[in-house]
Amino acid sequence: MRTIRFTICLMALLQLHFLPLQASPKRVAGTVVSKTDSSPLVGASVVVKELPGWGTVTDERGKYTMELPESSEFTVQVSYMGFVTETAVVSADDRVKDFALEEDLIGMETVVVTGTRTPKSLKSVPVITRVITVDEIRKTDATNVVDVLEMAMPAIETSYSMDMQPSLNVQGFSGNSVLFLVDGERLAGETMNDVDFSRLNMEGVERVEIVRGAASSIYGSNAVGGVVNIITRTDTVPWALHLNGRYGAFDNQRYGGTLSFKAGKFNNILNVQHLRSGRIEYFNPETDGDKGAYNSMDPFYSWNFKDKLTCKVSDKFRLVANAGYFFRQRERTAIESNRYRDYSAGMKGYYSINSDNHIELSYAFDQYDKSDVDNIKGLDIRDYSNVQNTFKLLYNHTFSDKHTLTVGGDYMYDYLASYMFSGGRTYDQFVADAFAQFDWNPIERFNMVASARYDYYSESDAQNFSPQLNLMYKISNCAMRGSYAVGFRAPTLKEMYSTFNMGSIWNIYGNPDLKPEKSHNFSLSAEFLKSRYNVTAVAYYNIIGNRIDVLWDKALDNGKGAMVYSNVSNMKIAGLNFETSAKYPFGLEVRLSYAYTYQSEKYNQYVAAARPHAGTVRVDYGKQWKRYGFNISLSGRILSSLTSKEYNSINDPSQGTYHITYPAYTMWKLNLTQKIWRGINLNLAVDNLFNYKPSYYYFNSPYTTGTTLSVGLSLDVDKMF
Repeated sequence: MRTIRFTICLMALLQLHFLPLQASPKRVAGTVVSKTDSSPLVGASVVVKELPGWGTVTDERGKYTMELPESSEFTVQVSYMGFVTETAVVSADDRVKDFALEEDLIGMETVVVTGTRTPKSLKSVPVITRVITVDEIRKTDATNVVDVLEMAMPAIETSYSMDMQPSLNVQGFSGNSVLFLVDGERLAGETMNDVDFSRLNMEGVERVEIVRGAASSIYGSNAVGGVVNIITRTDTVPWALHLNGRYGAFDNQRYGGTLSFKAGKFNNILNVQHLRSGRIEYFNPETDGDKGAYNSMDPFYSWNFKDKLTCKVSDKFRLVANAGYFFRQRERTAIESNRYRDYSAGMKGYYSINSDNHIELSYAFDQYDKSDVDNIKGLDIRDYSNVQNTFKLLYNHTFSDKHTLTVGGDYMYDYLASYMFSGGRTYDQFVADAFAQFDWNPIERFNMVASARYDYYSESDAQNFSPQLNLMYKISNCAMRGSYAVGFRAPTLKEMYSTFNMGSIWNIYGNPDLKPEKSHNFSLSAEFLKSRYNVTAVAYYNIIGNRIDVLWDKALDNGKGAMVYSNVSNMKIAGLNFETSAKYPFGLEVRLSYAYTYQSEKYNQYVAAARPHAGTVRVDYGKQWKRYGFNISLSGRILSSLTSKEYNSINDPSQGTYHITYPAYTMWKLNLTQKIWRGINLNLAVDNLFNYKPSYYYFNSPYTTGTTLSVGLSLDVDKMF
């Protein structure tokens, strides 16, 4: 008993003795501003490198406050999009620490995630990645992701397939070989091999990351020709409200808004966009003999709602939930309309076990439906539905603060009901995969990222192993990159089971014996980076085996012939990309790019065929004063002629093909944005500046009637107060 009493007394004395020496928290405060004009940077991230999850953000005046242990020395890191990240040591005696960040003139400090799944600055990632920032999106007055891609990158061309649905061509790869993601998640639904691009509007988007070349080792099927990842925004200011509207030719209307707020542990951002367009008619003089005929794009309207809620449960645990609804109606005739709907939802959990170990667990739901509407009878008949449920697990472990191991897996349940299936049948399958990646940084100038992935598709029994190796070595202001990657695309349920009459011309049949496409992608690049200048050259070579396409089989349909999905012979795609950019402090920015593409096979007008030469030009000039500012942007696309194949008879493809040359063309857009007063912006745009009109409209021509004008107004309501 005496021993117990003695122990208690001793512990009490020790506590009293050491209590004054225990570390009590101290408060450190400061301001984060732009080094150029000393303007406050709102929402800048302030973190402590030695304490995982410990940090804060700056308020509307650029100020921050946080508590640190009294007796220790820490490294504080401050980052803000568009500026160079800075670090500083905060000693035990420091109470005030201010930061003046230098502007990142050419955006090389931007953190990207698509190419490696691990956050890395653009200048340090071993995979060539093109980033289109929110600033570029606004300067080009883009509505959806296709507008962004066409004006920012060469060798990307959009045409229109059956029912005037957009069809994408990315350097010889069609839309089903380029994987589109939103915050890293796949999209359900497709039309003529492309996702519904009108779903992918730019309202509330922070940036678009583009990785060209095979990326199946990280993302699986469909990433044969590249990945386009749309990263949505998460605001950190107390509240913000952005409203915008635009009106242009052919009754083209766009209205949208973004409302965000931060309350305690919660942060929410809501986006709404409404589009409307009248009928656009094109006169084709060669369509119907000497008389010609009018083709048209049908009028439509759409609504798009997106909501993203972030909850910081603790310093180590964060939840992100999202939900969306999309509706588009196309008015084909006074009697008939088509409707397209999408419902999406999901949740991600991020947990930091410690500074070296992180876990991400997510679930995503996406359902894309199509229906035909009888306006007379009031019937809305759904004839297409694609539903995807995806579960994902990701784990990161960091060794020695510089090497990262990433392992994970996905499980997706895929259901499809389609008008292309006979007898009202439906099909489903599950997809499972496992992948691993090691990001190795032995020295500051060298980086290697090696990854591998195994995929299994239940319905086609398709299995694939996709390795990838990326290397980067820096020499002074130059970065040399090299990569080898295996691309993979499993046959879709549509390609295996279709029985579809195409426009009463001929039937298209599926093939359950299809083998998956597989490609071998090699690339070398050199990048020069100094101050405000950036020059990049990329050479690549692709060998694509078992390419899936439709071929004519004259034995089908009792000798009448029909199309059937088949594995065709190998195809080779090679090319060279060159890009240079410069940004000057007095407000001038110039970006030039060129792409040469070689494609061994150019089948017919229904298959992506790349123009051999393509280029883009963008010149921006802007100035900002106290109450007024402007930016004028001139962007252009230059595409060479293209010789491809076309059927001698659309009704009887067995009669063979002939060569046709589609003429070269160029398209330019002039955009003037003016900041009139706090938060009020006026936008004026002239599209197709030089009034280009095709002599006739065809699969590889732009669908334009000439120069069009538009005017827009946007309001940043929070800035008005």
